[in-house]
Amino acid sequence: MATAAIIGTAGYVGQEMLDRLLAHPALEVVALGSDSLAGERAAALDPRLNGSLPPFVANDDAAASGADVLFLCLDHAEAAAFEPPDGTVVLDLSGAHRLADAVQAGAWYGTAPGAWSYGLPELYPPEGNLIANPGCYATAALLALGPLAGEIDGAVVDAKSGVSGAGKSLKASSHAGFVLENFSPYAVGAHRHAPEIAQQLGTAVCFVPHLLPVRRGLLATCYVQTSADVRALLEDAYRGSPVVRILPEGTVPELSRVQATDAAELGVFTDGATGTTIVVCALDNLGKGAAGQAVQNANLALGLEPDAGLRLSGVLV
Repeated sequence: MATAAIIGTAGYVGQEMLDRLLAHPALEVVALGSDSLAGERAAALDPRLNGSLPPFVANDDAAASGADVLFLCLDHAEAAAFEPPDGTVVLDLSGAHRLADAVQAGAWYGTAPGAWSYGLPELYPPEGNLIANPGCYATAALLALGPLAGEIDGAVVDAKSGVSGAGKSLKASSHAGFVLENFSPYAVGAHRHAPEIAQQLGTAVCFVPHLLPVRRGLLATCYVQTSADVRALLEDAYRGSPVVRILPEGTVPELSRVQATDAAELGVFTDGATGTTIVVCALDNLGKGAAGQAVQNANLALGLEPDAGLRLSGVLV
C-alpha cells in the first residue's frame, strides 16, 4: 500500500478527498491535516468516520508525515507558500501552480510560485512529482474543447456550477437566502479559470460562470465555429476512457447522472441556423472537477491503476 496525507481536510474539497481515499484499494490515509481540527478525532469532521482513521494534526505535521503522496486542499496563498518534501508526490488542488505565465499568475492569483505539471489525465497526463490539479470549470471546458485545439479560433463557454464550488468559507453569495430560488452569473469576463482554459487550448475563450441553486454538479455549454468532425475528434480522444462518456446523438448530459461521481458526460450538437457546433460537458465539481481528478493524477504518478479508487457510477433513480 502507498500512503497518503491530506493537507486541509476540513473544507469541501478536503472532505471529498478523504471520501475518495477511504475507498481506494492501494492508498492508505496516514495523516489528516487541519489547523482548525488539530487534536480532534476524525469523527469531529463527520460522525460516520470511525476510529480506524488517525486523529487530526496540524497541516505542517501532516506534510511531514512521510506519506508517499500529499493532497494540498488549501487556498491559493497557502499552497503557493508550501514547500514540497523531496521525493514526494504533491497534488495541488488550488490554482497556485496552474498558470505557466508568471505575469498572469500574479495578476489572477496574487502570487507566482511557478507552474507545476498540469494534470488532466485524459488530455494532459501529469509528469513528475509536482502536479497542478485543473480547476473544475476548466476541466469541463477542456474535456469539451481540448480535442479540438488547432481546429478552433476562440470559443464561448457558458458554465453553471453548484454552490459547493464556492468553497466552505462563509460569504454573502453562498448563503441559502441568496442561492435558493435564484440563478445568477458571477465574475463575468473576469474569472480566473478563463486564462487556464486559454493556456491549454492555445486560443482565447469568452467564459461566463453561473451559480446554480444545487449543492454539487457542473455543466458547461461550449460554442465553436469549426469545419472539423467534432464528434469524431472527441470519440478518438476518449476511446477506452472509463471516466469520459460520449453520449449518443441527441442525448443531453445531465447533472443527476454525474453528481457524487468522478465521471464526465459529453454531448455534441449542431445549430442548423448558424452552423455553430455545441459541445456540452457535465461533471461533478467536487469529483472529476477536484478530488476524483486528483486521485487519477496520483494513480498515474505512483504507477497505480489509472482508475483505482474512482467512483464512476451514480444512482439509477
